[in-house]
Amino acid sequence: MLGARFMSDHHLTGHSFAGLNLPEALLQGVREAGFEFCTPIQAEALPLALAGQDVAGQAQTGTGKTAAFLLAAFNYLLTHLPEDRRPTQPRAIMLAPTRELAVQIHKDAVALGAHTGFRLGLVFGGTGYDTQRRMLEEGVDVLIGTPGRIIDYFKQHVFDLEAVQVMVLDEADRMFDLGFIKDIRFLLRRMPPPDQRLNMLFSATLSYRVTELAYEHMNNPQFVRIEPDKRTADKVTQALYHTAIEEKIPLLVHLLRQKDPTRSLVFTNTKDAAETIAAWLKVNELNAEVLSGDVPQTQRLRILQDFMEGRLPVLVATDVAARGLHIPDVSHVFNFDLPQNAEDYVHRIGRTARAGASGDAVSFACERYVFSLPEIEEYIGHKLPIHPVLPEMLPELKPPARREYRPRPERGRGGRPDRHGGRGRDARHGERGRRPEREHRHEHEARRPEPSPARTPEPEARPMRPPESRPSPPVSAPAKPAASTKPPIKPLVRRTGGDKPVIG
Repeated sequence: MLGARFMSDHHLTGHSFAGLNLPEALLQGVREAGFEFCTPIQAEALPLALAGQDVAGQAQTGTGKTAAFLLAAFNYLLTHLPEDRRPTQPRAIMLAPTRELAVQIHKDAVALGAHTGFRLGLVFGGTGYDTQRRMLEEGVDVLIGTPGRIIDYFKQHVFDLEAVQVMVLDEADRMFDLGFIKDIRFLLRRMPPPDQRLNMLFSATLSYRVTELAYEHMNNPQFVRIEPDKRTADKVTQALYHTAIEEKIPLLVHLLRQKDPTRSLVFTNTKDAAETIAAWLKVNELNAEVLSGDVPQTQRLRILQDFMEGRLPVLVATDVAARGLHIPDVSHVFNFDLPQNAEDYVHRIGRTARAGASGDAVSFACERYVFSLPEIEEYIGHKLPIHPVLPEMLPELKPPARREYRPRPERGRGGRPDRHGGRGRDARHGERGRRPEREHRHEHEARRPEPSPARTPEPEARPMRPPESRPSPPVSAPAKPAASTKPPIKPLVRRTGGDKPVIG
């Protein structure tokens, strides 16, 4: 499934792929993919890259940039045959910040390069370590993957970069955000010089740091910007609710029931909040799943597939987990938490109303994150329309089971192995251990520093007492006459103010 397939006709230009003088092997893949006319980023970037010029492009996910750099890369490899190369020397390397984006690039590469004869390799953290290693040892022409896993195999001399002819860096701005930039520079410096390879870089924003990276590791890059001044999509209907923290989940449930969306993305600022929200939605008969680095890779791919194909109506995610994914036909975006970076607001709501379609973006401004609102409104150039929160919009909800909110012990401590074959979390290379997207760098509400108490399953196994049997104070350990030396367990959800859920 290629992203450009979901673009409406009026999002395309009058430039056809047939007029680009592509090799027949590529044209056949283009026709089978259903492509005829270029998107704006393809029309601007492809002629430059096909002529052998380096390209630094500004484009959002879902605008067809993947097809642009894949076609340019395949064309270069078909027309520049190497003289002497070992199988363990990839000819092209394509770097993505997240494993989901890497998977999507590989899927598109398989479709567009079906008749080229190139061997495609995909490596990412969280799964398949030995399988991926064997694949690299057998040899690939095009290597697609995430920086941490790629640099891991490189340092083990499974492959080398001496024969790289094409370098692609996708979502360059997220590479900085996720702390991968040192790894990126490490890899780039071990490739042939920039003037001996074709280099392409794409980013949602061509910030100063991204531009600096382009000039440092590319050969006279040509900059392509698609609608650089367009902050938010014209056809996104934006709405803002000023709401208390304990009102956010009831309000979200009400809006989801009212709007009955086919595909809704709910963004939070922390993984704990995402898991809490999904638990409340499920128990109140709203089908929802969480996209996070704590979910096993096979399950993550299943969740994404279900969401893309319409079987899963609600996906709850953090910015890091969802960045770089092209998901077609997203009808609603909910900012359950206002992002703490104004650019993230634009990235979030840009998930809907793509390619000329319409969509809704709903934001909650609570007392914890309302301070981000002035920066967001200044960045987008207008005030967000405010909608009132009426009493009938705050339904009484059935609470999820208490077991949903057990504090997770630290992985890798106390003899508990990591889920992925005992490979502990690496401080630098996020994919290698448990948290490939390194979401912990973006969780502004840090995990609790206090140690977990001794494992006594009896108290945690008890079901939550029904709220009607007593008032609804915060869920905590009962008071004891004598002071305890053990720190209390702060629950993820407490119930206050008339049985309203609170995330805190």
